[in-house]
Amino acid sequence: MSFGSAPYGLILLGLMLGMRHAADPDHVIAVTAILTRERRFFSAARIGLVWGLGHSATVLMVGMAIVLFKMKVPARLGLSLEFIVAIVLILLGLNAAKETLILIAKKLRATSSLEAMLTVHSHPHKHERGGRAHAHHHLHAHLSQDDRDSTAHDHLMPPAVAGAIAGRSMAKSFIVGLIHGLAGSAAIALLVTAAIPSPLWAMLYMAVFCGGVMAGMMLITTAVGAPFVLAAQQLAGFHRKLSVAAGWLSFAFGIFLAYQIGIDDQLFGAAPNWFPH
Repeated sequence: MSFGSAPYGLILLGLMLGMRHAADPDHVIAVTAILTRERRFFSAARIGLVWGLGHSATVLMVGMAIVLFKMKVPARLGLSLEFIVAIVLILLGLNAAKETLILIAKKLRATSSLEAMLTVHSHPHKHERGGRAHAHHHLHAHLSQDDRDSTAHDHLMPPAVAGAIAGRSMAKSFIVGLIHGLAGSAAIALLVTAAIPSPLWAMLYMAVFCGGVMAGMMLITTAVGAPFVLAAQQLAGFHRKLSVAAGWLSFAFGIFLAYQIGIDDQLFGAAPNWFPH
């Protein structure tokens, strides 16, 4: 690298590679599993930003320590950090199993005495967004037989519930970002020190790289979240199935990643095989 033009080159390279890093499959699948309940594009983008903040925090702290103190990262440690990411993906996907069991349970209860208290029907009503009346099949309770003929009921999520869900999504996104950053910090720092001998330029590069990661993930979550946002507003049944599918994808990819790291890369073997990437 020519250090006469280093600031411009570092900024461009760091931003580009940071945005590319945000698009890694394990990153995208994890945030997709988190944002499935979002109903606004802004909220989806915010999840990407918060994930990026968590990712950047550990990359900067651990990565800069490796750069400054020229620390060595054992292969087994590097693989162990990546294995934690696989476990996180599996845990994120477990919610899909719960949702699937709920859907199956509802089918099995269709003829139970409890279902006698509920009515499946359609009638026109207005949602909070758009105010467009349309027929909508759903399950809800009536207090009396006379009430069965009424079309008045509430479809709006209470503000307290919506706020609690949003808070959990943000916290989950930040924690998952921290874990992803911890897993990637060693590899990123080792690659940087190999290419940029100067600690000052290496730290500048990592800072710009983290900015690229945050920007990239905001764009990704906005794009990936679009089907979930639109489905949540118009197609409740499809939205739930889409959310379950995203969860199962996270679970399956986590299993695949765990096998690849644990068996193929020999994390649990005698000679771990880890290459920073």
